[in-house]
Amino acid sequence: MTQHIQIIGVPMDLGQRRRGVDMGPSVIRYAGLHEQLRALGHIVTDRGNITVPMPENEPPEASVVKARHLASIARVCQDIYAAAYDINQRGDIPIFLGGDHSLSIGTISAITAQEDSVGVLWVDAHGDFNTPEISPSGNVHGMSLAALMGLGPPELTDIGHNGAKIPPSHAVILGARDIDPLERRALRDMDVHTLTMRDIDEHGIASVTRSALMHLARCKRIHVSLDMDALDPSEAPGVGTPVPGGLSYREAHVLMEILHDCDKVTSLDIVEINPILDDRNRTARLAVELTASLFGKSIL
Repeated sequence: MTQHIQIIGVPMDLGQRRRGVDMGPSVIRYAGLHEQLRALGHIVTDRGNITVPMPENEPPEASVVKARHLASIARVCQDIYAAAYDINQRGDIPIFLGGDHSLSIGTISAITAQEDSVGVLWVDAHGDFNTPEISPSGNVHGMSLAALMGLGPPELTDIGHNGAKIPPSHAVILGARDIDPLERRALRDMDVHTLTMRDIDEHGIASVTRSALMHLARCKRIHVSLDMDALDPSEAPGVGTPVPGGLSYREAHVLMEILHDCDKVTSLDIVEINPILDDRNRTARLAVELTASLFGKSIL
């Protein structure tokens, strides 16, 4: 089925300390995203990039910072919210190219604003469920999912409209393998359905993916937030926070192929690609291939 897909870049690396993911939107485009989607019969419109301040131009922060660059990230997320809300209202498919994972606070806040039956599949090596009080680093990209459930400072929880954007029952983390101790407790307290790499190792990616979809069965739509560090660094070396033991090439494609078959995915984030750490744009090319699988490319 032909879909109208709108692409927006968010060249932001304010949410973490390692520079480079701000170049993610450029390298994903360069890897042929538009061409792959058009070859599948989709109509593609590129709306350019959201304006994001550079860390070098940010004012000095206090010596004890619990959420680095909080105000600037919140402003960017408000702009993301406005763009995503407009695309969603038109009935088109938004794809947001990051940038770090804090951008998802803006995208998901907008997508859930007009439809309260949206599920979120958070494909990530990490839980991103810290708050400023428990975060070991103060990096906002590790607080995104918690903020979307109403945990954290109002600058993050009140993007677009006040309070939680999704209940825990409408979210699944898939591929987790590196979760901070207090973050682990917070995930358990909120009863967030988390499918770890152990689950995938024991049961296989197809079974685990279908388990995620069963958990989200009551949701009419699904937003996929794909952090490329969910993949093993041998497959995707160019990510901001690599963790060994991730998804293989075929596991990632099977995940996307099953998600396509469920016919519920209507929005996508692709985040955390760092070309400085990459090997000849390998990670961006893989991200484009996975996006093609999600939007209809098949073996036969």
